Amino acid sequence: MSPSDLDFLGLLPTDDPMRWRLPVTDSLTVGPDGRRFLFGGAGLGAGLAALQGALQRPPIWATAQYLDYARAGDEVVFEVESGAQGKTISQARVRATVGARQILNLTAALGAREGQSDQWAAPLDVPEAEACPPVAHWRGRSDGINAHFEMRLAHGRYPGSNMSAGRSDDGRLALWVRAKNGQRVGIAVLAILADFVPSGISNALGSHAGGNSLDNTIRFGPLEATDWVLCDIAIDAVVSGIVHGGVRLFAPSGRLLASASQSLILRIHPPPAP
Repeated sequence: MSPSDLDFLGLLPTDDPMRWRLPVTDSLTVGPDGRRFLFGGAGLGAGLAALQGALQRPPIWATAQYLDYARAGDEVVFEVESGAQGKTISQARVRATVGARQILNLTAALGAREGQSDQWAAPLDVPEAEACPPVAHWRGRSDGINAHFEMRLAHGRYPGSNMSAGRSDDGRLALWVRAKNGQRVGIAVLAILADFVPSGISNALGSHAGGNSLDNTIRFGPLEATDWVLCDIAIDAVVSGIVHGGVRLFAPSGRLLASASQSLILRIHPPPAP
């Protein structure tokens, strides 16, 4: 995890390399006024940062189970527990708490090996970022986690746009996203973008909707020096009010930077005021 990633999240070390602190500032939150809470992807990114800081190995995959909310003004403590330690691969987990409450459980593998590399996943055929129209948060919010990113619509309908066409045929939403401060893509940014799956629910259903994440699993490819990332979001199914979906994160070159999947509690919202 680079220093810029740590600065982006605001994660702080302690005297114990297996223990890290995250003050939950407004810039890491989402939700309505008075009920702002830590964005799940920021929690995932902070857990990965704590793991990298403790074990000094890059992440291969991680899965987070969201157990409770951390509110703006809270401090989250990340406790790293080392598991199996091989010559090139480590297995570990992180327990994140606010006081006595556990809010997140993270399990991960970290490391790197020499060996064959290849890729079969391919992005949607969409225009480059500069040719796509910009979109803003559907509730008009430009604070919290949304303040960090510029987004452009490449495929599908972004929440807040016209949903009168009804249900999507393919359940796919593609967004070009980059950090407004010019920060290059790293583990922290990818972890946050991995939690953009709820943005695809409105497009899939043809109504204003979102979701509360139950989990998130992310798998990393090789990093590439880029600012724009194509978020190829796919809603696979809705089952009794639970949404299953995923996102693949591509560099403009077509390289797969990461893929993620999650399940969410479906939330139907009233349309935004005209």
